[in-house]
Amino acid sequence: MFPRRLIDGHKAFLENRFASEHGRYETLAENGQHPETMVVGCVDSRVSPEVIFDAAPGELLVVRNVANIIPPYEQHGDTQHGTSAALEFGVQALRVKHIVVLGHAHCGGIRAFADEQEPLSPGDFIGRWMSQIAPAAESLGPRHEHDHDEYLRKLEFASVELSLKNLMTFPCVRILVERGKLELHGAFFGVATGRMLVRDPSTGIFEPIEGAFEERLSSAS
Repeated sequence: MFPRRLIDGHKAFLENRFASEHGRYETLAENGQHPETMVVGCVDSRVSPEVIFDAAPGELLVVRNVANIIPPYEQHGDTQHGTSAALEFGVQALRVKHIVVLGHAHCGGIRAFADEQEPLSPGDFIGRWMSQIAPAAESLGPRHEHDHDEYLRKLEFASVELSLKNLMTFPCVRILVERGKLELHGAFFGVATGRMLVRDPSTGIFEPIEGAFEERLSSAS
């Protein structure tokens, strides 16, 4: 049976948000979507980009996978790349102006990699998927040099950095970035605190979106 919670939720949506934004939905249906920002986030149920950024319908193009990973560009091969296909659609078809890689605290995929957890199934899909962040782990040096919780947090940030680097391996992304028509961003969401950290492209440091970082954005606009 279809989940009762979803039935009740959809009913509430129709009576409230859809009713108040009916015109917007009609416009989106007639004219198509034109989001300026694409967010690559995690499948974690606690980290919904639309909720975190209080986005309106049609405002964000979102792709979610385990641990918000962007694989490097691969022209040939038998591997199916859902994330790469979404990037191609967002960049080439919709012409988004921004791509945000959104990491988060307490990421289960990152922990599975760091703890070398046993496969959940014979296919070990999570293990094989998470093996892509090995370069990020290598950049942190020997694991024993870190406190475990500290290591997990550093790996969460390093994984975002790796995905940003992988983005630049896509020719369509690199060309638009070099032409100034596309900007890449790293961000990190604190599940318990609700705070957002944004990567400063000049230093590579993740800073609170409030305060000094926000002031620099305002002065630049």
